[in-house]
Amino acid sequence: MFLELISFLTQFDAGFNVLQYLTVRAVLAMLAALFISLTLGHFFIARLQQHQIGQVIRPDGPESHFSKAGTPTMGGIMILFSFIGSILIWGDWHNSYLWIIIVTALIFGGIGFVDDYLKIKYKSSDGLSSKQKYLAQSIGAIIIGLWLVNDTHQPIPTDLLIPFFKDWTIPLGTLGLLVFSYFVIVGSSNAVNLTDGLDGLAIMPVVLISGALAIFAYISGNYNFSNYLNMPFMPDTAEIFVICAALIGAGLGFLWFNTYPAEIFMGDVGSLSLGAILAVIAIIVRQEILLFIMGGVFVAETLSVIIQVGWYKRTQKRIFLMAPLHHHFEKMGMSEPKIIVRFWMMTFILVLISLASIKIR
Repeated sequence: MFLELISFLTQFDAGFNVLQYLTVRAVLAMLAALFISLTLGHFFIARLQQHQIGQVIRPDGPESHFSKAGTPTMGGIMILFSFIGSILIWGDWHNSYLWIIIVTALIFGGIGFVDDYLKIKYKSSDGLSSKQKYLAQSIGAIIIGLWLVNDTHQPIPTDLLIPFFKDWTIPLGTLGLLVFSYFVIVGSSNAVNLTDGLDGLAIMPVVLISGALAIFAYISGNYNFSNYLNMPFMPDTAEIFVICAALIGAGLGFLWFNTYPAEIFMGDVGSLSLGAILAVIAIIVRQEILLFIMGGVFVAETLSVIIQVGWYKRTQKRIFLMAPLHHHFEKMGMSEPKIIVRFWMMTFILVLISLASIKIR
């Protein structure tokens, strides 16, 4: 939005050109999202409390969580509002990736909103059934996948990049990319959703991974850097740098209120949409495998649920004291802040390993 105004102002003073630079817009997008979150945070929490929109705790969950009952939830609305608002201000409206990501946020945020609404309405930890949620996510993932592979204005390569190897790629083709994108989007959305069980546990990894994806987007969108680092040059992905910066700002703004002890939870409206946004960004910059590596905490949480359910159905016994994995550590007596910070540290390490792939190839 501001790009049009800035272009007009440059007619009077060339100094306004600096506001069109990618790095400047990224910084401003991050600050704008952070400012919106911090400014609206207390107002938003107060309104949620006024309308008694509070978290419903699983009756079979850790005992320490019972005190969290009634804590305002659906904070993902605040994240998406600050995120979308920021990229609408500082983003390039002519870049179709911006609109793809906005639609992704709205579709998966909408699914999460319905799930949260049903939980609150019926005072139950059960919202949408797993089949209903999976069907809705599948429809959303197919819509976004079709948009990505059929975007003739800004087409993305269909080869799957293998990190840490110089010239090793796997040709997927258009249909293969569509199928692969479907699993990446649905998988990432559910993985972040499963991880969102402790104060600040999910949002900080989202911020860290967004920062890494921003670096890959910047490199891919710059001919000199991409050529030097032997990465595919995709000029339109440069705008993803601004989008990731806005996501970081929105995430940090939410963490201000979500850090232990949390004043607000993001709810499914936040976790489902954030997971899908990360997936779409990773697909656009062709770093899906690195998303899997960087999101190792999300992967571990998801696998713990799959293993627990599968093993219990087979043997009527449990491998973990409770799934997802963070609840297992709680049951072992580990304090919530210690679990949270250690999971953050693991994500930080995995992000650094992924960033090392830029030169190790």
